[in-house]
Amino acid sequence: MQILFLHGWQSIPGGVKPSYLIQHGHNVINPKLPNDDFDEATRIAQKEFDEHQPEVVVGSSRGGAVAMNINCGDAKLVLLCPAWKNWGTAKTVRSSTVILHSKNDEVIPFDDSEELAKNSGAMLIEIGTDHRLADPEPLQAMLKACSISTVRQIA
Repeated sequence: MQILFLHGWQSIPGGVKPSYLIQHGHNVINPKLPNDDFDEATRIAQKEFDEHQPEVVVGSSRGGAVAMNINCGDAKLVLLCPAWKNWGTAKTVRSSTVILHSKNDEVIPFDDSEELAKNSGAMLIEIGTDHRLADPEPLQAMLKACSISTVRQIA
């Protein structure tokens, strides 16, 4: 499966999460997004999406905000602790979106994801021990969210 992975602020391509997806047989497009220019990050993400037409877009933290602000057509959207209140103008997502977030997140309030899920009808899964979601359980949940055809089967 082809996945566009949009990394978080102050992160770089090739981190734990996209590497995990690659290790599990997925083709991952993981562009470098500038930290200080959200509009440029969004342009880069849209260009990569348009060029590769991935089946899934995964956005982590600020990358989640980027993912929410591009036109990703019918691609599945998986958001990890999305920082949607900090960047961009999108306030909702499709109801088929899966949001993974830890209640112990010290960077992005869990309440933000609760609000996004409620306003969108999206699925919110409370998982992990911190903002990174880099432990085995959240990595497996991310993989499952990307891989299954009906996202409602996760819970």
